[in-house]
Amino acid sequence: MENKLPTSDQNFVESLIPQRSPFVMVNKLAEYSENHLISGFEIKEENIFVQNGIFQASGLIEHQAQSVALHTGYKYYLLGKDAPTGYIGAIKSFEAEALPKVGDHLKSEVTILNEVMGVTLVNIITKLNDVEIANSQMKTVVK
Repeated sequence: MENKLPTSDQNFVESLIPQRSPFVMVNKLAEYSENHLISGFEIKEENIFVQNGIFQASGLIEHQAQSVALHTGYKYYLLGKDAPTGYIGAIKSFEAEALPKVGDHLKSEVTILNEVMGVTLVNIITKLNDVEIANSQMKTVVK
């Protein structure tokens, strides 16, 4: 299967991450390089992290972590390998300036700072309408 970026092909995007519905928090892969990725996500009413029309901070953290998983999954896809399972090893920092609402489209930029023996240190910035609403630094671990 060949997919050119950007892509919003939900089946392809989901094939790159270990999560499955209803726990998928990414639906677009806009850009990829060895140390960088831009993902997207449209917030829908039925999302498990939506309360009273607002996407909760826990959903933002999960969206950011899945954006990192998307980077790893796409890297493995390019190598012709299955995407590995991973998890959040540590959240060094997380700040949310605002919480998005149903219908909003998030855009997150992942910057890989360091990757050693399956542990990846990343910075993630999430924007809504080109305005930063959240940022974090976390470590993810691949099984």
